[in-house]
Amino acid sequence: MGHLMSRRLPLRGLALLVALCGGLSPRPVEAFPYVVQQGETVAQLAERMYGRVELERLVVQANGLEGRRGAAIVPGMRLEIPAVGYHKALPGDTWKSIASTHLGEPKRADVLAHYNDTHPWLPPAIGREVLIPYNLRYVASRGDTTESVAYRFLGRRDKAWVIASYNRLRRAKLLQGEVLLVPLVELSLTDAGRKAAVDAGALIRSQSGGRALETQREAAAAIPRLVQAVRRGRYIDGIARGAALLSQEGLTEPQLATVHRQLTEAYVALDERGAAATSCAKWREHDPAAALDPIELSPKIIEVCLGRRPEAVPSGPETRGVVGAPEEESDP
Repeated sequence: MGHLMSRRLPLRGLALLVALCGGLSPRPVEAFPYVVQQGETVAQLAERMYGRVELERLVVQANGLEGRRGAAIVPGMRLEIPAVGYHKALPGDTWKSIASTHLGEPKRADVLAHYNDTHPWLPPAIGREVLIPYNLRYVASRGDTTESVAYRFLGRRDKAWVIASYNRLRRAKLLQGEVLLVPLVELSLTDAGRKAAVDAGALIRSQSGGRALETQREAAAAIPRLVQAVRRGRYIDGIARGAALLSQEGLTEPQLATVHRQLTEAYVALDERGAAATSCAKWREHDPAAALDPIELSPKIIEVCLGRRPEAVPSGPETRGVVGAPEEESDP
């Protein structure tokens, strides 16, 4: 009995942690203005904002400083500091709708999906933080091609398809004076850069732009280990892993549903019915289409999720989603 009590105390602590964990998602981060200070150069700004002095050329390009050789900036001059944006996927969002809203053209969905490590025909998960590239305006020079522009700004010639697709081009050779948009995503800000953005008002609504995206990527790697722990009967380990995942802000709806589904099974196995019922409710909240299938789920899990034994449950709204539940009879 003493051993059982000592085991349940930390379990209840974990259950409380799981119950308190919530998710917040950052809003968009965009390019922001910066006023040049005495003695600053573009190279110094690139180092300060991005930690990468080689991004000087992007600041130069974004502000039309090419003819000034980039160094001729003066105190009080207002510059635009390029930065990526973020969008929290909502119900009904598609890559085309997000591209249309943020990039001005639904046909840029293929590049947007590519930059987010997926395919344009797969809808973004609800709650997913979508990385929105910065549109760099570039005027083609004599002899420019999609390959040369890709190499200059994206670092690889085989990214020429990005330039072509994004600008709906069917030719590799560019016309002198032709205006292109180059989508850029490698623009992570340093702490100093983020502070400058906050000071400029760009991050007032979001102090954590991009962090949810990192959290979602980390969760994608951690969730299989949670599933494996529960499958192998390491329930306390599984609950600890689940609590750690839920303590992170910004998980997608499918990720939250998967975590709570695994926690439900772990709590049931350890006879923690209250925590199991809470996790099951969260699981079905994040995945309304989830079915309580008696082939996949034990009777105990279904019992906890419904609050009673399945065979004793009359047909009604509370049994909706239960595979094999009795059909409601209609009046003749």
